[in-house]
Amino acid sequence: MIINTGQRTDIPAFYAAWFANRLRAGFVCVRNPYDPLQVSRYRLDPSVVDVIGFCTKNPAPMFPHFELLRDYGQFWYVTITPYGRDLEPNVPDKHRVTEDFRRLSDRVGVDAVGWRYDPILLSRKYSAEYHLRAFERIASALEGYTRTAVISFLDLYPKVRRNFPEAREVGKEDRLRLGREMILIARAHGMTLRTCAEGDELASFGADCGGCMRVDDYERAIRARLNVPKRAPARAECACYLACDIGAYNTCLHLCRYCYANAEPQKVLARSRLHDPESPFLIGGPMPEDQIHDVPQKSWKDLQVDLLSGGGLLLPG
Repeated sequence: MIINTGQRTDIPAFYAAWFANRLRAGFVCVRNPYDPLQVSRYRLDPSVVDVIGFCTKNPAPMFPHFELLRDYGQFWYVTITPYGRDLEPNVPDKHRVTEDFRRLSDRVGVDAVGWRYDPILLSRKYSAEYHLRAFERIASALEGYTRTAVISFLDLYPKVRRNFPEAREVGKEDRLRLGREMILIARAHGMTLRTCAEGDELASFGADCGGCMRVDDYERAIRARLNVPKRAPARAECACYLACDIGAYNTCLHLCRYCYANAEPQKVLARSRLHDPESPFLIGGPMPEDQIHDVPQKSWKDLQVDLLSGGGLLLPG
């Protein structure tokens, strides 16, 4: 099966020690964000967890714990954008993150790490020309360390409107221009440009609009075919295979103003103070009323297909 860590918060950046403790303990408890007394308990065991998916703006805090991940398949997305602390108050220096991206790629392999440049927003400071220069600079620095670049444009979710009231959606003309140019830049640096929940308007220019965290991404990363159960998409415009996320909303201390997963910063700071690295829960601990459900788990690997030896089925892309 697949465990995801990054749709609700940034576990590698802020909760790496907790996750390492969960790997040692062999299980993790996750509260249902809409019914907190409903708890899912997952085994963390490579015999049933085929791959762990990470999304982060800072992978480095996980590096000291990589020995604990040795027997797990991994697929990483690392976000590197050109924004300053006006929009990303607590994101580390981008040059350092770029170096850490390359270190990560050397550890897990070029097919197990992708670059996210999103969300794209426009302002007087962050113009289209600014983005194109920045995208070229970062793509050049990551050449040879990934084959995938992902873009999306700012969506004005309710939490975004509240925390970033001056934000505006990117118009179609700018989306097409930026997308077309970024496709060419990515291609020049050995990357396929993908879009995240943006429909197919960039497909005619050569973008891959089929989703950004798909089953075939996990398969390439672990060099094995996965027989995954069918699952409804997280939202209508999303083609990714996202499930079993062990994070929690309103806990990401990057405090990016465009974030869809955080409420106001005061709530995030208050919740983060409830974090206990020794707890089976990311935030807080067990409660007497908890209804704990042990999630059925099994490996999804197709042992009849050997992708390491070059035999069997060819993976797409």
